[in-house]
Amino acid sequence: MSARAAAISGLVVGALVLAVAWLFDVSVSHVTLLAPVVVLVAASVAGLAVFWYRAAADSLRQSRHPRMILGAAAAVVAVGIVLTVLGVELPRE
Repeated sequence: MSARAAAISGLVVGALVLAVAWLFDVSVSHVTLLAPVVVLVAASVAGLAVFWYRAAADSLRQSRHPRMILGAAAAVVAVGIVLTVLGVELPRE
């Protein structure tokens, strides 16, 4: 491994540790002890995101009406944002 790659990976791990410490309001020393777990979870989340993106892109490419699918997805997101801004809460059982 080159020195440049080691430096970049060290910076990424440091940023992950600081982000997790800030997000969960835990001391940096505690999160540093769990740095390997933090890196594994981040890698798993990134891998799943890439997998689902590629699966969605392949499905969209093979569909007959990709614009309609994208429009429907955008409409669902827009309705969710508007309802959230308006403060509408769904009934709970």
